[in-house]
Amino acid sequence: MQKVYDELTAAFRRNEGYLSAPSYRRIVKKHTTLFEDTDTLFFLLQAAGYPIVEDGENYRLESFFKPYAEQKYCVIDIETNGSKPEAAQVIEVGAVMVQNGEVIDRFESFVECAFLPEYITKITGIVPKDLENAPSRLDVLTKLRVFLDDAVFVAHNANFDYGFLDHSFERFGLGSIGNQKLCSIDLARRTIKCERYGLAYLSDTLDLGDHVPHRAFSDAMATANLLALTFKNLPSYVKTTDELLRFSISSRKERTNSKT
Repeated sequence: MQKVYDELTAAFRRNEGYLSAPSYRRIVKKHTTLFEDTDTLFFLLQAAGYPIVEDGENYRLESFFKPYAEQKYCVIDIETNGSKPEAAQVIEVGAVMVQNGEVIDRFESFVECAFLPEYITKITGIVPKDLENAPSRLDVLTKLRVFLDDAVFVAHNANFDYGFLDHSFERFGLGSIGNQKLCSIDLARRTIKCERYGLAYLSDTLDLGDHVPHRAFSDAMATANLLALTFKNLPSYVKTTDELLRFSISSRKERTNSKT
């Protein structure tokens, strides 16, 4: 499904945030093997967190028009018992929902797990007893899917968290993640001059709060504080959520051209 989201977003951007019904249908049918009609596919896209809405006879990408400050951002961090989602699982989730510079909601939970390598305990401080009577993976992932809603997915090194959770959601029948993604490392590199961009280093250097590294909720809060700081340093031409997302992965040449 990720190819559907990517091509839809590219098409929306080429057409100033709108797609005609025929253009929309052509894209979704090309990238899916589902037998549902286009109306059902539309609701599946929305359920996955992709910010698409109907606008008369057309479709609209909400993030193309929404001011970035008004956007909801779900800042997430996960701890896992291994690096590959095919052979490992989430053991702790921490997330904060941010809008208009304020934390408006929070979610955190251990996850039941029968196997916890010693090196993970050394890194995180999480011990097997913490996970013995924790909620099941299905329970935690389902609640996280509801919490995430259609917010922009934010994480430090977002590809890891996004990819691991996307695989986990699919595995438990919760569908893919359609939420748009923002990596706080990418954004920090373009807005903050710093020697290194690891979260622990940035937290110490920039005073991102009372931070306990490699614990999910603490890392999520530090990332949310970092996000607020990067927003203060955005160039004036970044006004919408989509402009923010494009800026976060822009080249130096693209940023220079945007200033002129």
